Amino acid sequence: MRGERDNLAYRCPLTAYFSAMPGNPASAYWRLTRAPRYSLTFALPLLLSYEALAFWMSGDGMAGVRNGADVLLKSLFTALGGSHGLIAFGALLLGGGGFLVLRDWRRHGPLQGRVFGGMMLESLLYAAVLGAVASALTSLLLRGLALQATRGPLARFDLPTQVMISLGAGIYEELLFRVVLVTRVAWLTRTALGWGPLPSGAVAAVIGAVIFSGFHYLGRFGDRFQLGSFVFRSIGGLLFSALYLTRGFGITAWSHALYDILLAV
Repeated sequence: MRGERDNLAYRCPLTAYFSAMPGNPASAYWRLTRAPRYSLTFALPLLLSYEALAFWMSGDGMAGVRNGADVLLKSLFTALGGSHGLIAFGALLLGGGGFLVLRDWRRHGPLQGRVFGGMMLESLLYAAVLGAVASALTSLLLRGLALQATRGPLARFDLPTQVMISLGAGIYEELLFRVVLVTRVAWLTRTALGWGPLPSGAVAAVIGAVIFSGFHYLGRFGDRFQLGSFVFRSIGGLLFSALYLTRGFGITAWSHALYDILLAV
């Protein structure tokens, strides 16, 4: 039995990576990475990198080219409070996340840096295979239609701008379409219709995926609508929802951002 466990660890790099961690067996890694103190802390550099790049390129908190989900979320706050609304948005985002991290840290103890290494390895893995999986499923659904993901109209921008938008997609599109939309729709179906967690979650994931896909065709930088790309992005939205539900926000946000960056380069 011990030999079988050793062979399993050898075949799975992530398992082997954490098997040697004192006091943190491989089985605990999957639980730790979803905890707020790890998931949200892991996502913080993504948020800061995007905001720093966007501000550096535009010199303003809202002007210039930005990720569409970022503009949508912040516009709701600026419409109500102007520049003060933008400050309120930042305070709510950082303050709320900081509160969850601090509460989780006090309950369960300090962070272990090795966990973040595994989370980045996971994110890179998911980013590398996501497009191939979504393309294969799209081809099956549309009876053999071959589809390759592209940047669409965003390809007109230089590489630094595309990287900045990709970072924003990871943090703000996951925040809007997974954390806010999918969670809220699931809550509404449970409370209003009395559905259980599984059917309400499935319906929420499908609705969120369709809206997520349609969002890419809106605005002056929106893509030209095509059935193949719409289905491809809808399937991608379902995959991101599944990733969010099973692996948490931080890994999902980084997987999304890295996937978009791989398309850009």
